[in-house]
Amino acid sequence: MGEIDIIGIDGDTRVFFEVKYRKGTGSGEPFEAVGFRKQRTICRTADHYIMMKSLPVDMPYRFDIISIRGDSIKWYKNAFDYIH
Repeated sequence: MGEIDIIGIDGDTRVFFEVKYRKGTGSGEPFEAVGFRKQRTICRTADHYIMMKSLPVDMPYRFDIISIRGDSIKWYKNAFDYIH
């Protein structure tokens, strides 16, 4: 179905992280690789995780991206909204 790189908690918010790495800039910024289709897959996988773990549906959730290029790391909080 899909995979989520990291699942964590930030305060009372469950966070689903996508981690992208690029060695250089030739292929663009790493976060640019998380397009609509990848976002939708992450959301569906998060739905499955929430259901399998019987997590409360009223718990806040967020989708973040960790973008790594060479030695530079950027954390994009709330990088995209939930996609049905």
